[in-house]
Amino acid sequence: MNKMNELLPVILYVLGSILLVVLIILGIKLIIVMDKINKVVDNISVKVESLNGIFEMIDSTTDKLSLISDRITSSLSSIVKKIFKKKKEEEYEYE
Repeated sequence: MNKMNELLPVILYVLGSILLVVLIILGIKLIIVMDKINKVVDNISVKVESLNGIFEMIDSTTDKLSLISDRITSSLSSIVKKIFKKKKEEEYEYE
């Protein structure tokens, strides 16, 4: 029993030191991976910023096309309204 009291703390200290070394190694590898991820994210950010001009041009073009189509639609609807309004006025005159 006396040997167990001396052997168990030694085993726990050895296992604890092994666990500490493994955790330190994993921490260092995690730091390296995070650095690589930051480089990739920075590279992607630069590439996306270079595309902002194209997206702004596409956005302004679609806005202009939408404005033109809205004007055409409103003018056509006003023409149709005027046509039907004249027909209704003519029907009232006949009565």
